[in-house]
Amino acid sequence: MNLKQLSHMLALSQTTVSRALNGYPEVNEETRRRVIDAAKRHGYRPNPSARRLATGKTGMIGYVLPTGAAVDIDPHFVEFLSGLGDYARSHELDLVLSPADADDQETTYRRIVANRQVDAVYISSPRPLDRRVALVSTLGIPFIVHGRSEGLDLDYPFTDIDNEGAFHEAARLLVQLGHRRLALINGDGRETFAIHRERGVRRALAASGLVLDEGDVCSLTMTEENGYRAARRLLEQSDAPTAIACSSLIMALGVVRAVRDLGLTIPGDLSLIAHDDVFPWLKPENFSVPLSTTRSSIRLAGARVAERLAARISGSEEGARGEVWPVDLVIRGSVAGAPT
Repeated sequence: MNLKQLSHMLALSQTTVSRALNGYPEVNEETRRRVIDAAKRHGYRPNPSARRLATGKTGMIGYVLPTGAAVDIDPHFVEFLSGLGDYARSHELDLVLSPADADDQETTYRRIVANRQVDAVYISSPRPLDRRVALVSTLGIPFIVHGRSEGLDLDYPFTDIDNEGAFHEAARLLVQLGHRRLALINGDGRETFAIHRERGVRRALAASGLVLDEGDVCSLTMTEENGYRAARRLLEQSDAPTAIACSSLIMALGVVRAVRDLGLTIPGDLSLIAHDDVFPWLKPENFSVPLSTTRSSIRLAGARVAERLAARISGSEEGARGEVWPVDLVIRGSVAGAPT
């Protein structure tokens, strides 16, 4: 079925059908849904070249993927991409991954924008004073940042979670349970999310006259093995921490393994709280001791970023609005009073 046939069947103009399929805001939601349902039912898919000629849009969202020997693609990114893909697939959008040298991503951003390969881009894992955010804001293409960058003298659209608030609440709970020596097994300390999480822990400890020793902060790529090695180093000290806040469920797997190998127990010898990205294949309640978590779904974050990118492409969202999602603290069996 072509556009003309679909339009005739629906008793709508070809222009209205095209605009409904491409997300233009002037088409009301009832009409848009009727057009999309009919297109799916009859197997209609717009010809990409024709759509580009008619609308000036490619129907594609871009992501510059850093590559190289030093780059690890972790499961958090895959889960985020799944959420983004879920939304994109159901709204006739495609995702384009453009590989780039991790140290020179700006060149790739300039190329894909200059060539009009995509309608919008998103930026992930931002760092303070992130040059990518500053660059893309000048290139005239819709974009969203997943996370935040600090220190820039510009406003920009972003979707983030309250990392500082989440880890502040986790650390405050541990202090209330009598723990005086806490450790933080964090993500990459160069990225803003990890900076905010450390800031939250320090703020909670400071409120009770406590400090987070530099030696009790481990900033690492979030893998099971790194969680294991960090926990071994921390727990083999003569004055070991009695509680750990961990930035990832995946790292927490390594912490649990280290505790077991050292002949210790959770929560008898160590209380543990991890950040939980709600992986469908790794559930905190299924750990040997159900794991307390700060809970936020990275898959839903991916879907939200895609939704906002689609809105910015269609013109229904403008400006530099930021979103910060609250994070729940879910208490399970992995925390208890400090050992005496």
